[in-house]
Parts: sequence; C-alpha cells; structure tokens
Amino acid sequence: MSPEPLLNVEGLVKRFGGFRALDGVSFHLNPGEVLGLVGPNGSGKTTCINVICGLYAADGGSVTYNGRSIVGEKSHRLVKSGINRTFQSPRPFLSLTVRENVEVAAHYGDPKPGFDIDALLALLELDSYAQRPAAELNSAQQKTLDLARAMATEPRLLLVDELAAGLNPAELSRMADRLRALADGGMALLVVEHLMGFIDKVTDRVVVMAAGKEFFGGTLADATRDPEVIRVFLGGGHHG
Repeated sequence: MSPEPLLNVEGLVKRFGGFRALDGVSFHLNPGEVLGLVGPNGSGKTTCINVICGLYAADGGSVTYNGRSIVGEKSHRLVKSGINRTFQSPRPFLSLTVRENVEVAAHYGDPKPGFDIDALLALLELDSYAQRPAAELNSAQQKTLDLARAMATEPRLLLVDELAAGLNPAELSRMADRLRALADGGMALLVVEHLMGFIDKVTDRVVVMAAGKEFFGGTLADATRDPEVIRVFLGGGHHG
C-alpha cells in the first residue's frame, strides 16, 4: 500500500489584488518522495511554496499537513511542526559564522537530543568554513548553508526554491545527491526548479503549472511527451 500523503493541497487560491497567482492548484506529496513544481516564470510555483510555508495567507482552498489543516498558520509555528524551506536568494545572518547560523536554526527548531551540528556541516562539506562569517561565502556555499539551516530544524517536509540556480555542473550533481539522500531517509521534498536536468535527477514526479493552475502530474519523462506541456514551455496554446 502507498503511504498516506504527508501534504495535501486542494484548490489552492492566492490573489494579489485582482490577479490570481494561484487559481485552484491541487497536488499531494508522500513521505520519502520528491515532487517537482515546474513551469514558466510567473506560473505560481514560488507563490505556492510561500503559501504552504505560511509566508503568504491563502485566499481559498486547503493545505493539509500530517492530517491537519495548516491554512493560516505562521511560518515559525510550521517550523516547529516539521516544515521548513530554502530560498532562491539565501538569507543567512551575514555577520555570524557558518556554524553560528546553523546553531541559531537548530535552537529555533528544537531538534531531537543528540543532533550533531558538526556532522551536518561535514555532510554538506561546510565544515572547513564553519568559523568563517557567512558574508565571506560564495553563492554556491551560501545556498548550501541555506540548506544546512533548514536541515538543522529536522523537517519532515522541505520546500526547496531554485536551490540549483547558479551552481556549476559538479555542484549541481552534489546537490542533487544530497536531496535524494534526504528523500531516501524519509523526508518529503517539494522542489521548484527551472533546470530540467536537475529535476530529472532529483524528482519522482512533477506537477507542471501555468497561469496559477496545475495541468499535468506525472513523471518528467511523460511530461516531455505531453503536447500541452510542450505548448506551455514553447509559449503557444491557450496558456500563453
């Protein structure tokens, strides 16, 4: 039997004035699964993550996590419940060291006894930078630090917003392996990304979005053969 979904999104709506950034989006995510959200710029992918994590309030629909509604809950409460995220543009405390950044996140998330910050830094190859201020890290290192801070709260659901952007091929491969390892350990991941090679390596399924709606769900291989998906990515058809 398939596991009970950890996350259920049903008919999700988010409006900014008269504009519907999300217009009835629905999908589910199981423990240990990586689901990709893909689509053109402006299709609502990051907005969807922002609503799920409590950064934006939903204007309609439902979001259920671990069997309970989380619509309207604030981000800091959701972190305690096991939901965390990375950002497209990392937001570390620049004056703090790498280790101090992770310590703050771990304290905030209240991880289980025995949680080892040094082991986490070593796992993500940040141990040699542990005592350096975050401001001294390059873009790829700051993205990795962003992931470390999210992992320090020991989430069951991790929302990943364009973590691969700006990484070189070797960094992309290492990052993909890290995300797959998290899923193999039982974590559920929702990944927003434009790089299809990265999506292909990381995800089990994808949801393709356009104009605030989801219109395809399945494997990336099937998506690339779907005429509607092709029209959306090439700019044709009624999605525009």
